[in-house]
Amino acid sequence: MKVLIWHVHGSWLTPFVQGPDQYLVPVLPDRGPDGLGRARTWTWPDTTRELGPGELREEGCDVVVLQRPHEIALLEEWTGLRAGVDVPAVYVEHNTPAGPAATTRHPLADRSDIPVVHVTDFNALMWDCGEAPTTVIDHGIVDPGYRYTGEEERLGVVVNEPVRRWRVAGTDVLLRIADELPVAVHGMGMTALAELAPHLTDHLHEDVPQDAMHDLLARHRAYLHPYRWTSLGLSLLEAMTLGMPVLALASTAAPEAVPADAGVVSSDPDVLAAAARRWLADPDEARERGLAARRHALDHFGLDRFLADWQQLLKEVAR
Repeated sequence: MKVLIWHVHGSWLTPFVQGPDQYLVPVLPDRGPDGLGRARTWTWPDTTRELGPGELREEGCDVVVLQRPHEIALLEEWTGLRAGVDVPAVYVEHNTPAGPAATTRHPLADRSDIPVVHVTDFNALMWDCGEAPTTVIDHGIVDPGYRYTGEEERLGVVVNEPVRRWRVAGTDVLLRIADELPVAVHGMGMTALAELAPHLTDHLHEDVPQDAMHDLLARHRAYLHPYRWTSLGLSLLEAMTLGMPVLALASTAAPEAVPADAGVVSSDPDVLAAAARRWLADPDEARERGLAARRHALDHFGLDRFLADWQQLLKEVAR
């Protein structure tokens, strides 16, 4: 099949495009949000092609995977096709509701012709999807291999735009722990974080390519996931797959994703800090927890299961 999909969430799209289909990714001259084209910091197969709006109209597609409400209008403007009418469509909802929990109406709630695909059961529970058919396809991870060394007595964190996304990303929790324990942060928007926390400057890593970031992360003793109200972070699952023991706030789907032998999940940052101190002093326990984290991540978030779930759904929708 030819699957039209915008490059919105590179970490999620990377495993998605490992499937057997052709993936058409819109590109614009400025490579802005509606036309990023192929990834530059992830590795994608040659079956993923970037096309401009005119090329998309000529090429056509068998199914479109939407991720933002305005893509419905873009699709019609660029190709003349109406999602769910002229071309089969599904909508991937990556996020928890931004408005009131449990009562926020989904943008597609009044449409019955475009299924909404949630990435966690928690997200599906919280969104009011109205008449839209819904399903859940859990995340899948491209296995980076076991890379954990834990040689650096420091907690690794991955967060994009930590200042702009302050409480949502748990940046306040991160800085609270960083006042007591050594921390390294990877992601976009590190300059703004350095202005607020200059003592972290030497341990802030701006937009490192995925493979290099995995090597950097795996050197740290443990992974800290301070997110308060976002969907289940792929960075958390990637850290587990690397073989890192993990510390996570007990919010959204994290309690279901991290078993007791793989890390510590708590709503109390002091509990996470206490576990971090223990692992910093006991590398053997940290390594054992990380091995359990890797086993769980491969069993529950493996690429084969993820691609099989998506193949089944796309074929059903296309049919």
